[in-house]
Amino acid sequence: MSTGAGTDTGTDPSTDPSGPIRVAVVDDQPLIRAGFTLVLSAQSDMEVVGEAADGAEALRLLKNTEADVVIMDIRMPVMDGIEATRRLAERGTAPRVLVLTTFDTDEDAFAALQAGASGFLLKNSPAEDVVSAIRIVAAGESVVAPRVTRALLDRFAGKLAPPPRRDDRLAVLTAREREVLELVAEGLSNAEIAARLFVAEATVKAHFGKVLAKLHLRDRAQAVVFAYESGLVRPVG
Repeated sequence: MSTGAGTDTGTDPSTDPSGPIRVAVVDDQPLIRAGFTLVLSAQSDMEVVGEAADGAEALRLLKNTEADVVIMDIRMPVMDGIEATRRLAERGTAPRVLVLTTFDTDEDAFAALQAGASGFLLKNSPAEDVVSAIRIVAAGESVVAPRVTRALLDRFAGKLAPPPRRDDRLAVLTAREREVLELVAEGLSNAEIAARLFVAEATVKAHFGKVLAKLHLRDRAQAVVFAYESGLVRPVG
């Protein structure tokens, strides 16, 4: 699948980190971990706070070590990256997860997004792309463009649980906030939503920021997933 980090993928300026970005590296291959640690430690705005060889070890590490971003391999022994990401997301205050894999498959991306990942990249991505993705994710944005997220959800709609007849979580949103969320889930950028609603782009950003806060969502990608799971948006076809 293709991945990108366009300017329309992020919305939560409150997550802008102060100080270095604390990164944990999780991969079952020691050489891969060493390579990431070497590259990230060379960045003036990043600090590697720990390493783990599998998902279970990562959960133990992150229970006592604060991190802003976790680089998470998908396929590992003991506990894979998808399950580890899901359990981290359940903690509520978990670090953001940037999933990396050697397998360029939609299935991996779909599972990662559903589990709560904020980004998806291939391991063979250039080092500068990984570094850039970490900065983007740490700032509260997502590395998978909204249109890619929607395409994945449309393709794998059969794997989604049937939406509830009424999702009470949507009741906390105003009519305009729900409208903005629906347009985000359709893959529109903030600028496109502003044009559709005849409002300023700053107004859209403000509405969507409230959506994220009220629904306890991390970023745009997770908002798209929520819109589908809640039944606000239906899969195409």
